[in-house]
Amino acid sequence: MRRAIFPGSFDPITLGHYDIIKRGSKLFDEVVVAIGINSDKKYMFSLEERQHFIEEAFKNDPNVKVVTYKGLTVDFCKEINADFILRGLRNPADFEFEKAIAHTNRKLSRIETVFLLTASRTSYISSSIVRDVIRNHGDYTVLVPDSVRI
Repeated sequence: MRRAIFPGSFDPITLGHYDIIKRGSKLFDEVVVAIGINSDKKYMFSLEERQHFIEEAFKNDPNVKVVTYKGLTVDFCKEINADFILRGLRNPADFEFEKAIAHTNRKLSRIETVFLLTASRTSYISSSIVRDVIRNHGDYTVLVPDSVRI
C-alpha cells in the first residue's frame, strides 16, 4: 500500500490544504492527514475542532484518514508504515523551507517527500491569513472548506 502523510497544524484547514489532500488521494492508496500536537504553540481552534473540520471535509473519501501525533514526523511515518510525506508548495519561500525539511527527513530516515504545487486559485491562502480574517470578522468562508464553520 502506498501511504502518505500530510502533516500540519491545520489551524484551520484551508482550501489550499483541501486541494492538496484531494489531489494526493489520487496518487496514493491512503493519505493520512496528520495533525501535529505542539504544546508550545497557541492555536485558534482546539485539536478536536481541527480534527472535526478535516474529518467532515473528507467524510466521503475513504482513502483519507485523520489522526493526531506528537514528535518527529519521520518517527510517526515509521509508526504507521508511511513511505511518503506529502507537502504543498505555494511559492518559492515555501520551496526553500520545505526543501530543508525534506533533506533532513531523508537523512533521518528513508522517507521521501512528494511536493504538489498549490492550484493558482488557492495559492495565496494560508491558515494565518484565515485566522486574521476571522479575528477581524471578515468572510473567511471563501477561504476554507464548508466544514469550517464557527
